[in-house]
Amino acid sequence: MKFYKIIFVLFISQITFGQNYQQYVNPFIGTGGTGHTFPGATVPYGMVQLSPDTRIDGSWEGCSGYHYSDNRIYGFSHTHLNGTGVSDYGDILLMPTMGEPSFDNKIYSSTFSHKNEKASAGFYSVKLDKHNIDVRLTTSTRVGFHEYTFNESGQANIILDLNHRDKLLEGYVRVIDDKTIEVLRRSEAWAQNQYVYARIEFNVPLKINKEKTIFKGIKGDYHGTELAISFSKKVKKGEKLLVKVALSPTGHSGAQLNSTEIPHWDFNKVKKAAEEMWNKELSKIEVTSNDKNKLTIFYTALYHTMMQPNIAQDLDGKYRGRDNKIHQAEGFDYYTVFSLWDTFRAAHPLYTLIDKKRTSDYINTFIKQYEQGGRLPVWELASNETDCMIGYHSVSVIADAMVKGIQGFDYEKAYEAAKHSAMLDHLGLDAYKKQGFILIDDEHESVSKTLEYAYDDWCIAQMAQLLDKKEDYQYFMLRSQNWKNLFNWETGFIQPKKNGGWDKPFDPKEVNNNYTEANGWQYTFFVPQDIPGMIEAMGGHEKFEAKLDEMFNSVSETSGRHQVDITGLIGQYAHGNEPSHHVAYLYNYVGKPEKTKEKVHFILENFYKNDPDGLIGNEDCGQMSAWYVLSAMGIYNVTPGQPFWTTTEPYFDKMKVNFEDGTSRSIDKLTKDDMFGLNLKEMPDKDYFVRNLSVIPVIEADSKAFLDKTVISFISQNKEVEFFYSLNGSPFKMADTTTLTLDKTTEVKLYTEDGYGQKSNTISATFFKKPNNFTIDIKSTYNPQYHAGGPEGLIDGIFGTENWRKGDWQGYQSQDFEAVIDMQSTREINQITANFLQDTRSWILMPTKVDYYISDDNVNFTLFDTQNNTIDPKDYNSIIKGFESRKSTVKARYVKVKAANFGKLPEWHQGFPFDADAFIFIDEITIK
Repeated sequence: MKFYKIIFVLFISQITFGQNYQQYVNPFIGTGGTGHTFPGATVPYGMVQLSPDTRIDGSWEGCSGYHYSDNRIYGFSHTHLNGTGVSDYGDILLMPTMGEPSFDNKIYSSTFSHKNEKASAGFYSVKLDKHNIDVRLTTSTRVGFHEYTFNESGQANIILDLNHRDKLLEGYVRVIDDKTIEVLRRSEAWAQNQYVYARIEFNVPLKINKEKTIFKGIKGDYHGTELAISFSKKVKKGEKLLVKVALSPTGHSGAQLNSTEIPHWDFNKVKKAAEEMWNKELSKIEVTSNDKNKLTIFYTALYHTMMQPNIAQDLDGKYRGRDNKIHQAEGFDYYTVFSLWDTFRAAHPLYTLIDKKRTSDYINTFIKQYEQGGRLPVWELASNETDCMIGYHSVSVIADAMVKGIQGFDYEKAYEAAKHSAMLDHLGLDAYKKQGFILIDDEHESVSKTLEYAYDDWCIAQMAQLLDKKEDYQYFMLRSQNWKNLFNWETGFIQPKKNGGWDKPFDPKEVNNNYTEANGWQYTFFVPQDIPGMIEAMGGHEKFEAKLDEMFNSVSETSGRHQVDITGLIGQYAHGNEPSHHVAYLYNYVGKPEKTKEKVHFILENFYKNDPDGLIGNEDCGQMSAWYVLSAMGIYNVTPGQPFWTTTEPYFDKMKVNFEDGTSRSIDKLTKDDMFGLNLKEMPDKDYFVRNLSVIPVIEADSKAFLDKTVISFISQNKEVEFFYSLNGSPFKMADTTTLTLDKTTEVKLYTEDGYGQKSNTISATFFKKPNNFTIDIKSTYNPQYHAGGPEGLIDGIFGTENWRKGDWQGYQSQDFEAVIDMQSTREINQITANFLQDTRSWILMPTKVDYYISDDNVNFTLFDTQNNTIDPKDYNSIIKGFESRKSTVKARYVKVKAANFGKLPEWHQGFPFDADAFIFIDEITIK
């Protein structure tokens, strides 16, 4: 059996950056399909991303503001996100026009052709068809530079529209003189309270000839939540106008200071400086190849990894902190845009290899955000915590840097912040700490959160070991085994649990709210902190290999909810989203590196192209490309926080890595009979005992609700244990049998104890005796993702909460709801109530009205009452409303409930571009 070995030959020589690697960058890669990249001008890790906007609707395809399938440009704004799955940015839009200016973006926008469009590292140009205007863009770190060539004579305008894209909370424009203005744009989108200050300078005098504002102050001051201004002058044919826009997160003085980055008006000089900045960064990895196409794919991938995180401080080090106050960075640079759920996997490990200084800066930024905002960032954007995605993966970045010996930040303070984040009680952590995993009943995406918390806990344990914190190390290492509590030893999958037992039915292909943008196949292999334990749990090397084979050879389609992020399927492996990114490398751990090489090289060849649709999924702030860069080098950090790389055969014959200390390493293909891991730092050899987790038992039952009696069973993976249970708060006692019969609503608590006195955590479940013997006949068809346990879930006496993702609500889309309840006999009734939920962001809206009918024969119905909706569909809170009808007592056996669907999502809704209908979510119907 052969293992691939990468030889790193150390050269102690001064590095020079003489070769022109930026020439291979194609910024259009990923601008089509689902890549969500933008083609505009930026410099490495720059504050400014100056790019055309072809999308203003916040649609998923237009998250970056640009999509290659479009043919209309609305303007050029100065901030953009690289490959995210949520829309934001697009700040400080400028658009050149001619003639009478308009603030209607349908009028001031222009068509364009890709044949008249060019992009390279630090540069973008396009011809605007409408008025025959040539646009060229380039940037420094904090300043965007525009050049507009007007190919016809007449009145030239530069439109400044602060209402572009997201919601304007506060707009302000102050005219300093006829060449200079100051701007504040405070907006709300994904980042709820984003501040962008700008200083706009023209190379020639321009005057305001049109304005749109709610309020105008003293002369030259404009402010309001609607604000647009047109600056104009007469131009000759071929005349150029130049504009410099300096950004700052702190204030107008910061923008003025930052404007000094470009003290001249030489466009080509700025463009050349941007190219040199890119060449310096890209030269950190030198690839030799005769295939220019492959060089373009590689260097564009490397380029994408260096577009963020973005510098978020002024030239003097001032920045806006998580407390919304202005602070001074001392000894480090402050950054923003941390897509950590994505980037902890490959992008940040790549930075530990080629950018140790920025790695320490990122961690210092994390620490400041902990000090100023109360916890480490999860998905931080423009000094706002979006709380998008899951886990607390800052700790992965910190632990990986520590075990690799990266200096420049306070290890003790970083550890304090990491431990604090792990001990909070939000986002399912309270249940996770208490019982060792998260149930569906506790929190949505329960499986993914359990697994990712467990990995993060392992990272904290590695930090504790380095800092000689023995008790903490043992505590977090024990928590890191919590994945075992969701591993079903009978099916070989990591599965969700509900009410103490396995959620059934289980389909590993199903995408649902128990996983984060994935399914059971993709998350079953997310145990990077304990790969030997995962292999053992699946039955050893051969069975683990067979499980991997089954994943890659399975049908390449998912069931359940359609998830736009799940793309690039090889069987059930999904390269288009992050949870799968390490899986191909797992063959290495069972002695089958040839299979790792086969899968990795297939992905490199087929899922990365020199084409606008050249990425198989979202770029996700450099993660998709970082996978390519590392894999092309033949290395991957399967477990960030371990001081070595997993390897495979490099994709290129010859590569060289240039380090910050002036040394380099060459990578060549050779084969040897041993695995080589590129050890970076030896972990301290401390004799810290960590006990094996006692896996929590399972409480099995047919359903959560029952009519007369129900039988529950106690099951444990470990057969050599005793069961101890409690009913409705009674003292725990040892079970004489593994089954119990319940005849009333009962809370059951259960734990196990082995022969050595080791106890598991306690699991609890509640079984509800139904309040009646009603049956229900649902005439509509609920979405299988939102079934609430089936039809009986609407009359079982169990009420759902505002968190509909836990699975207690039935969902109906593109149809009204209709059901008939049979009370089994004629009864007196005077009240009927049906509960509905609204979560507007999730396309769930209240029905417009609810009609209640009664009948004696289930054929002839008479109207009991109608309740009209009173909840504003624009109320973005999660709301439960009982549509309650009270009338004089009547007699009936059957009750019909009809709820009218809201219908098409309106134009103001983010789902409007999808031409989609709203959902009705109903939970419980009560009759009294």
